Amino acid sequence: MSITERAGRRRRRGEQPMVPRAEFESYYGRPVIKAPSWAAPDIAGYFFLGGLAGAGSVLAAGAQLTGRTTTATALKVSSLTAVSLSAAALVHDLGRPARFANMLRVFKPTSPMSMGSWLLSVYGPAAGAAAASAVTGRLPRLGGAATGAAAVLGPAVATYTGVLAADTAVPAWHGAHRELPYLFGASATAAAAGMALVTGPAHENTPARCAAGLAAVADAAAEKAAERRLGMVAETWREGRAGALLRTARVLTAAGALGAAAFGGRRAPAVASGLALLAGSACTRFGVFAAGMASAEDPKYTVVPQRERLDTQAE
Repeated sequence: MSITERAGRRRRRGEQPMVPRAEFESYYGRPVIKAPSWAAPDIAGYFFLGGLAGAGSVLAAGAQLTGRTTTATALKVSSLTAVSLSAAALVHDLGRPARFANMLRVFKPTSPMSMGSWLLSVYGPAAGAAAASAVTGRLPRLGGAATGAAAVLGPAVATYTGVLAADTAVPAWHGAHRELPYLFGASATAAAAGMALVTGPAHENTPARCAAGLAAVADAAAEKAAERRLGMVAETWREGRAGALLRTARVLTAAGALGAAAFGGRRAPAVASGLALLAGSACTRFGVFAAGMASAEDPKYTVVPQRERLDTQAE
């Protein structure tokens, strides 16, 4: 019989343990883990822009295949712009461009940071070639191949930042390691659909309107699943700055999806709905980022889950 089984039997018989129950507290109330030294405008912006770029490439390829050339060109240009700004935000947070180059010296499949660096290095040129060919009309075969390559890499670009955040020790991110990539993927799809509604003509936006609705439902489901898995750590997703941002994100995403479904056939409502979807996606990324920082700074979100896990193991 194991120690935990004997302890459980003693509790059921009403016996009192000889050793007092251990209390999990941090040293002088200081954080148990060190919060990431990431700046919110840089890294949360990097999360959002990377998702917009990756999902945008997928929608651009779909628009290209279905003859929606104006929307396809607009999405290719927006994806190139987004991934360029995303890389700039990452480099700004790193401090020196050489640090990004140094990350390419190692190819480590088990490291989200290493794989993400290589992913951006391959995706960026593909997105650039696709946009350049679409705008200039030159080298259409090369442009088509680049469009396909960017679309294949797009889902990974849109979701790997969720894996990257979940791979840390930050309770509000690591605790939702299964749901975070899906949440980021849904949020990225909402942003890309919003960009299509803003930049494309109304008669070409039916697929984007459908994508917006599906993304809004998936976004809400993934967020609820993440909160259930986090337990008490989900407080950081509901309170303070993170709570305000995530509540705003839910309202904007739902409003954008409903507006696109009901009124997206007209230009002005389509643009308004697209802007709401873009803003909602940005609020989701910044909200999740703020929740992670709050959970890392408060020791109770690290020590209490440890105690809960030990109690579960002992029963």
